[in-house]
Amino acid sequence: MSTVFNFTFVPWFRSVAPYIHMHRGKTFVVAIAGEAIEAGKLPSLVQDLAMIQSMGVKIVLVHGFRPQVNEQLKAKGHAPKYSHGIRITDSVALDCAQEAAGQLRYEIEAAFSQGLPNTPMAGATIRVISGNFITARPVGIVDGVDFQHSGLVRKVDVPGISKTLSLGAMVLLSPFGFSPTGEAFNLTMEEVATSVAIALQADKLIFVTEVPGIQVKPFEPASDDNPIDTEMPLEVAERLLAEAPPANTPTDIAFYLQHCVKACKAGVERSHILPFSVDGVLLLEIYVHDGIGTMVVDERLESLREATPDDLGGVLQLIEPFENDGTLVRRERTEIERDIGNYTVIEHDGVIFGCAALYPYPENKTAEMAALTVSPHSQGQGDGEKILRRIEQRARHIGLESIFVLTTRTMHWFLKRGFVQVPIEWLPQARLRQYSPDRKSVVLVKKLPVG
Repeated sequence: MSTVFNFTFVPWFRSVAPYIHMHRGKTFVVAIAGEAIEAGKLPSLVQDLAMIQSMGVKIVLVHGFRPQVNEQLKAKGHAPKYSHGIRITDSVALDCAQEAAGQLRYEIEAAFSQGLPNTPMAGATIRVISGNFITARPVGIVDGVDFQHSGLVRKVDVPGISKTLSLGAMVLLSPFGFSPTGEAFNLTMEEVATSVAIALQADKLIFVTEVPGIQVKPFEPASDDNPIDTEMPLEVAERLLAEAPPANTPTDIAFYLQHCVKACKAGVERSHILPFSVDGVLLLEIYVHDGIGTMVVDERLESLREATPDDLGGVLQLIEPFENDGTLVRRERTEIERDIGNYTVIEHDGVIFGCAALYPYPENKTAEMAALTVSPHSQGQGDGEKILRRIEQRARHIGLESIFVLTTRTMHWFLKRGFVQVPIEWLPQARLRQYSPDRKSVVLVKKLPVG
């Protein structure tokens, strides 16, 4: 039994270690919908947030309270009112919001203060600090609708939040803000989280919500053939928003996506939409390669792009040492120059640190990913995975169903990322004729989502 455990644990731990290293010292803004708390997910989310913080991540936690406020309104015989996807907060709704916010803040602080018994974080001390970090202004009258005590974020106390995070505490924010004159405003969790992420220039904005993410075919019914789009480039998300109907309810496509796009355009590198229905969803999204929800990413910030003829020298300089030691099969320089448009590169400060080429076989609905290379100076920082994702996107966008690699030394890296070994005979005939038996390369294939 111990041998089996070791066999599964060691590869798993090695696969998550680069992500632990990558995220240490980073700042995440995590927004949890009130529906998640209503569904009883708070204890598991608290446990996972404590683990994430223990691995060096700075966390700002923003909670929602839509269902809790509606429950308070119902108890008072008062119907909730919405317009433009925002609550119309009259005096009764404001009282209910204040009561709900106070109760939820108490529940969240208590959950972090229990020492997390009978969990992997038993005995951990998690300091949670909340305060008047948000200055608000009224929504006012929009299209003839008076939103009364509903507000928008005017200013975020960045020095105060940053100082608190630097002390090792977690910052807890309710969707409430106050004007300079002390007037209270009911805000939305989504706007508070987005504004804080932008103001802090956080590394991630994460919404833990009632929706599973954005599907590959967003305007078609959910099905096995219409999976969640786990990585969505910013430009694709912007096009999708332009086509989507107005966002009035949390299940509308644009409801969370509009905030992800806003954050990415303002400098937050990655924004996520995750389903609270999946146990351990935060851990799965942050520390597993493929993730589980939808991540919107501004690829321009990553310098991840298709190669141009000007990149030829950098690509050759990168791959030559790996050709010399036999890790990569040597390719003719004229061939690389001819096919430079097939390459994807990643650069930092004008230096190419990683590359890979995509060679399609359209008649077989597949493509070879060749020459995947990451500089020794940036290994362990996720550059290889970024290139792999981009190659997968390129293949999927031209209608291919799989990608394959031939490797002699890096088989386990690919197996951990969804590839499976197949016989040599699986190769397209055109590629099989070029196969060199002397290298004894293993063929690995990964199926791509439909879309």
